[in-house]
Amino acid sequence: MKLIIVTACPQGVATSFLAARALERAAHQKGWETSTDIRNPQQPSSALSDDVVASADLVIAATGTPTDLSTYVGKRLYQIPVTAALPDPAAVLEQAEKQAEPYQPSEAPPPEAAATESASKRIVAVTACPTGVAHTFMAAEALTGAAKAAGHQIRVETQGSVGAQDPLTAEEIEAADVVILACDIEVDPGRFAGKPLWRTSTGNALKRPGPTIDEALANATVEEGQKKAASAGGSEKPGPYKHLLTGVSFMLPMVVAGGLLIALSFVFGIDAFEEEGTLAAALMQIGGGTAFQLMIPLLAGYIAWSIADRPGLAPGMIGGYLAGTLGAGFLGGIIAGFLAGYVARFISQKLPMPESIESLKPILIIPLLASLVTGLGMIYVIGEPAAALMSGLTSFLEGMGTTNAILLGGILGAMMCFDLGGPVNKAAYTFGVGLLSEGSGGSAPMAAIMAAGMVPAIGMGVASFVARAKFAEAERQAGRASFVLGLCFISEGAIPFMAKDPLRVIPVCMVGGAITGALSMLFAVKLMAPHGGLFVLAIPNAVSAVLPYVAAIAIGSLVIGFGYAMVKTGKAEVAATTS
Repeated sequence: MKLIIVTACPQGVATSFLAARALERAAHQKGWETSTDIRNPQQPSSALSDDVVASADLVIAATGTPTDLSTYVGKRLYQIPVTAALPDPAAVLEQAEKQAEPYQPSEAPPPEAAATESASKRIVAVTACPTGVAHTFMAAEALTGAAKAAGHQIRVETQGSVGAQDPLTAEEIEAADVVILACDIEVDPGRFAGKPLWRTSTGNALKRPGPTIDEALANATVEEGQKKAASAGGSEKPGPYKHLLTGVSFMLPMVVAGGLLIALSFVFGIDAFEEEGTLAAALMQIGGGTAFQLMIPLLAGYIAWSIADRPGLAPGMIGGYLAGTLGAGFLGGIIAGFLAGYVARFISQKLPMPESIESLKPILIIPLLASLVTGLGMIYVIGEPAAALMSGLTSFLEGMGTTNAILLGGILGAMMCFDLGGPVNKAAYTFGVGLLSEGSGGSAPMAAIMAAGMVPAIGMGVASFVARAKFAEAERQAGRASFVLGLCFISEGAIPFMAKDPLRVIPVCMVGGAITGALSMLFAVKLMAPHGGLFVLAIPNAVSAVLPYVAAIAIGSLVIGFGYAMVKTGKAEVAATTS
């Protein structure tokens, strides 16, 4: 079988090369001969010779943008979105062999590639992740490419820790046929009232953009009360995990700002803040005395907001503040947030009121009753046990021996590298942020977590450099970008490599992350800021032991880089186009 692979991506050449490489490797495993036609804005037409085209038995066009395929008129052609070639290229080949049909430009494109004009839909989407921006923008890019490949019009608004970018206008929302919320945190759906809504995660949108759009168009429904998730077709309902991540998302900037301000106070000396009236004391008052005090109320308040919308915010913050004053810490804040949210939602939805006082519900009855239940629950039931648990956990962390510290660091490090921004990664990160909010006792686990989160992306960059013969040029470019993202503590830079070769990348990354986390705990490194990567090292005393910390990161990165370089298979290049 002689196969021609055509790829094109509207966001750049990296995805085009990765898709071509994936299909090429799968075809070679079947014993097929391949030629590759990779398009870019500077090369919009085919660069293959007439003889190569004439001898081809099958053409697969994996495109995310309108592409001139006139060269292949009469050839058996199978079209898919460019992102659909990455998860399972072998399955794509099997489908192409069965479903490809002779290409005729005058006919409507096949359904796998694009919809007809009459079937074209207007889609608006929001992507949002809680702890960074990488998943947010990668999911937006995947949805954009898949929608355009299917002939639909789409506009995506990105939201994350940095807030909303490219916000949707009221006119765009009004004209939309469907709304996709690809969010790991809760976002306010009120502006989409009356619109068919489909909820999913950023990870699902990133890995399955085409099916996500198809599912949204087929099954999206108008939400009841603008807050419940649609029940048809398996639309993802906001659950406790998403509510927790929403609270963490709003708390995170406070943790980062507070931690960095505390670290800045240490520039003048570790104990300089103890002298009243000095700049060091002022910085400590802002960071430790104010920002860190507001973390837990923010966490609890926005957990409750995610559950019950605006009526949950006040009782959640009151419960979170009580958790802080009672010594229940972030664990008590989490409990308070869920308690306040579910109580407020119960009162809002289930407690019948006479019509004459129904209007007082959101401003008087819900805040009063929910705050009363939450406050009394924290004071008389939850506060003391949660405080004892947090005290015991803090004492354990501060007094644990070397063996336990290494084991904890290894477990947290492996979790950070398992799914690169997925639920396991975020669970470990949330644990570290929560401990850091309790004070210095959590700064050592936070150091291990950030270090381990950096090494997968750095390691992929190292692998693409030391084993250049096993990586295509586009993959080497992706490796360089991944290296820089890793230095910034954006582990998602390694996702393209994990998506292509998960059975090798994930174990290697977990081993390297576990080693990094264990070494960080062994060296007793303490970190006061939960984000920033190596750039945090520029602040004196933000990291307690700079050289050992850098050594732990370097060792883990080299383990991943050289480890993956050894186990990776493949030829030197994707077949290059000729001009």
